[in-house]
Amino acid sequence: MTQKLLTDAQLIERIKAAALLRGEFTLRSGRKSKYYLDKYLFETQADILLALGHKFAATVTPEVNRLAGAELGGIPLVTAASIASGLPTVLIRNQKKDYGTAKQLEGKLEAGDRVLIVEDIATTGGQVLEAAKVIQATGATVVKIVAVIDRQEGARENIEGAGFKFEALFTKSDLGIDE
Repeated sequence: MTQKLLTDAQLIERIKAAALLRGEFTLRSGRKSKYYLDKYLFETQADILLALGHKFAATVTPEVNRLAGAELGGIPLVTAASIASGLPTVLIRNQKKDYGTAKQLEGKLEAGDRVLIVEDIATTGGQVLEAAKVIQATGATVVKIVAVIDRQEGARENIEGAGFKFEALFTKSDLGIDE
């Protein structure tokens, strides 16, 4: 069975319907918010993942030869992007595991690889910047970081300030969210 891709307008509505919560929330950054976008609620919907995979694939430039996603929210997204683009992936753990191979990166990444990092929701960019450092430590280059949603709370400035290109498929404004 093949699914029809959602349009951008449909995708925005699906993300909001699936994942936009209202209330009092503490974000990873420690900041308080009256709304929360629960990435796991939209990342577990096949139609949304299919559409996001294709949107991420459309951001791949010719020099990119590998995709990366950080644990846990980036894993389904990078998988969908890999399927849509045909590029291999690297999965980034938040910390090295203390068993087996004791790696922080899963998959094959070599010095000289050119990587696009897929991110779920960017608030300040802290987690994805940590992931970028792990990739750079291998001798690979982070070509750009692409988030599903930019909450417009400093992520772009922090990511670009650290020397990386940043794109967002959607912003808080695109979703019509005002606190």
